[in-house]
Parts: sequence; structure tokens; C-alpha cells
Amino acid sequence: MSDLMFQDLSTVQSDKQPRPRTIASAATITPTTKFTFVTGTVTIANITPPVSGYCEITLCFITVAPGVFLTSGNIQIAYQPIINRPIDLCYDPVSAKWWVKAVV
Repeated sequence: MSDLMFQDLSTVQSDKQPRPRTIASAATITPTTKFTFVTGTVTIANITPPVSGYCEITLCFITVAPGVFLTSGNIQIAYQPIINRPIDLCYDPVSAKWWVKAVV
């Protein structure tokens, strides 16, 4: 994790920040941008925080029947992602957990 990349996670970005990346689902994933596409059906138990403090990420699953978020790692709330519906997560460094934002 690098605190030098905090701007890549900001809600306000310029064309100097990297474009959203696509990563494969796995037991542990490591997003490096604010908005990340996720492929695959593997369940996710851990998300490596990209910075040492509070941050937010948005994941968009692009595979039919994506794997669920498990609470056996550093994800506080179990959640079943839906294809092509972005989901926001907030990282709390005090509890060392990712919290799924309210889904409407």
C-alpha cells in the first residue's frame, strides 16, 4: 500500500489519474483505483487497503453470477454483488474492516 497514491482513490480526479482497471476476483483482491471492474465468480474475503487511512472504493462486477463478499476476512458485511451494478465500500482503519455502503 502506498499513501502516495491517495489521489487515485479520490472522488475528484483529472485525466492524470489511471483509468479504472479490471481485476480478477480472488479470496484477496487489491484495487488500485477508486473505480475497479471485477471479473470472475470467486468469493472475496479480503480487500487490501490501498492506503493506510480511511478510503472508499467502488467495485463493478462484470461477470454473470459474481462471488459473494465473505465476512471471514476484512469485510464487515456479507453482500451478493449484482452484475453491472457498482457497489461502494468504505475502509475503516480503526476496525480494519471494509463496510458496504447502503444498497438502494
